[in-house]
Amino acid sequence: MAIFRQYIAPLLVVLVFILALVAVSARIFLPSDMAAPAPIEEVGLIVPAHNSIS
Repeated sequence: MAIFRQYIAPLLVVLVFILALVAVSARIFLPSDMAAPAPIEEVGLIVPAHNSIS
């Protein structure tokens, strides 16, 4: 268990950090239209009419 705690766990933490850094830094190389945030559209709520038979 000491081997995992001393060598493997810190290596996994560093690898996850490097992967996240690469993913965030990749935005530099994207075309300008893809690097922008996604557009937000107004979404309306459509409530269906309740048809009651009486």
